[in-house]
Amino acid sequence: MKVLMLVQSPVAGDSRVLREAAALRKAGHDVHVFGRDVPDDFDPGGGVTVGSVARSRGMKPRSAVAASATAASPRTDAPRAANSGPAAPPSVPSFAAGGLKGRALRGARWFLLPEHRERTERTWRTEAGQALAGSGPFDVVHAHDYNTLALSAELAERWSAQLVYDSHELWFDRGLPGRPTPLRSWRGRRKEAQLAARAQAVLTVSDGIADRLRRRGVSEVTVVRNTFPLAGRVPPPLSPSPAGVAYAGRIGPGRDLEAVVGAAASLRPLRTVLAGPGDPAYRFDHTGVEIVPPMSLNSVDELYQELGIAIVTLTDTCDNHRLALPNKLFHAVRAGVPVVAANLPELHRVVLRHGLGRLYRPGDPNSLADAVRSVVREYGEHVSAVHKARPALSWERDAQVLTEVYAGLESR
Repeated sequence: MKVLMLVQSPVAGDSRVLREAAALRKAGHDVHVFGRDVPDDFDPGGGVTVGSVARSRGMKPRSAVAASATAASPRTDAPRAANSGPAAPPSVPSFAAGGLKGRALRGARWFLLPEHRERTERTWRTEAGQALAGSGPFDVVHAHDYNTLALSAELAERWSAQLVYDSHELWFDRGLPGRPTPLRSWRGRRKEAQLAARAQAVLTVSDGIADRLRRRGVSEVTVVRNTFPLAGRVPPPLSPSPAGVAYAGRIGPGRDLEAVVGAAASLRPLRTVLAGPGDPAYRFDHTGVEIVPPMSLNSVDELYQELGIAIVTLTDTCDNHRLALPNKLFHAVRAGVPVVAANLPELHRVVLRHGLGRLYRPGDPNSLADAVRSVVREYGEHVSAVHKARPALSWERDAQVLTEVYAGLESR
């Protein structure tokens, strides 16, 4: 089948989109991914094709645009944490400045952010629709997240194509910066359910989000997790005792990094390393932790294996976090290292079911430090449990689920 995937993220840095596209291409489907801000020289490989339109800079300061561009493509030349000392915190844009002007700018930004997000997403849909007007027809239109669902439904109807809705997050229950918009969120949930009901298949990333979507009227939901391919990899033997803890991901609000920093001093001589791109508006005290640049996926494997424990952190501030299964969890499993994870419902279920490590109370540095010490004491048992769980928590398993869904669409 000819498959069109729509996504508003920069395609080059969206590992879920690229893994799904590659799995479908391997299964014999023609896949074209259309997103935003795809670098001209980006090639996803495997016969998958890409296209994009730009999304407006809007309220982002110039430093934020540079940071986003850096994050869009995985770094293959980033130094390993062992060779990098503490780095400067992420750059701070002008609206983070102090004084009356800075407070006024932050207040205006807080108030206007919901309108800005809606406007930029709407602009992308308009421009993407125009760019795709002469394309097709496709057999399947695959909507990655809610902000592409309306356009995907419109295109699917135009081409008499089948519609797939792939909900990466519980969209209207995210913890976003800016003023609360409860009425808009209520309306959005109703619209999401109406559009998703028109889809021939609905995918999401965790059982918790699947259950929530079902309660909102989406009857058939299939879970395709954000796992990582094993590709025959066998993790190297780890040291008998870990050397530290590593966080690999975006450095910004909502990741509970304040708890990580708060625990770092009491965990010495264990090292605490944060690796990833920084949100330019995010400020936090990074005393006692090492901050290193974004790394390629394979380099993150090496960082996890060098330090011995991966930390999977989220704040307990929204339902999307409570029902999330972050890809950091599955990346640690691929690398063969135990985890310390936030004690949130979906993480709780998977970590304890497979014995992958210990849980901590979000926002509590002492709880995080205690969980790390527990993993250190039981390190051999947790390493063995992670190795045993790797086949069940791999992309090979989830890719099979995805291709079975598409086989069902093809047989209709």
